[in-house]
Amino acid sequence: MANFNKAFQQTMQNEGGFVLHKVEHDSGGWTFAGIAERYNPNWPGWSLVKAGRHDDPLVTRMVMDLYKEKYWDKARLDEVESDLVAYNIFDFGVNAGVRTSVKMAQRIVGVTPDGGLGPITLKAINNYGEQAFVQAFFIGKVARYNAIVARNRTQIKFLHGWLNRSFKTLAL
Repeated sequence: MANFNKAFQQTMQNEGGFVLHKVEHDSGGWTFAGIAERYNPNWPGWSLVKAGRHDDPLVTRMVMDLYKEKYWDKARLDEVESDLVAYNIFDFGVNAGVRTSVKMAQRIVGVTPDGGLGPITLKAINNYGEQAFVQAFFIGKVARYNAIVARNRTQIKFLHGWLNRSFKTLAL
């Protein structure tokens, strides 16, 4: 069983920690700890964050709860045996969406890419070699990021960060 807390800490480093910011051409708008207000307008932490309570333990708990529910649990990552494989699927899911991340994992392990991590996909992932998976997943992420930039040149400002994030998964 993969470790959510470990994956969460690594992803928070990738997301820049508990910081509120807005970046031009970022479709998520105001973002705190990687949580985009545009995509999570009803997250209960917004009122505390906008009141400047970024370091409040309640905010930390709310951030963890959102990531656990919307990303980790949605992808059934507790059922993935490898921490490293689960972390890769989780972190890319945070960045690109759970369905996108799961579909990429499914393509790698040779099952129908439907975006749902069911028993067939879980078995295939758990039987796939950890390092082979991580390397193939890395290549898939890089290809996806390059395709995003090719479609929309305003996104090139994010490419360096996306690639650095991807390289970090190879060094774990």
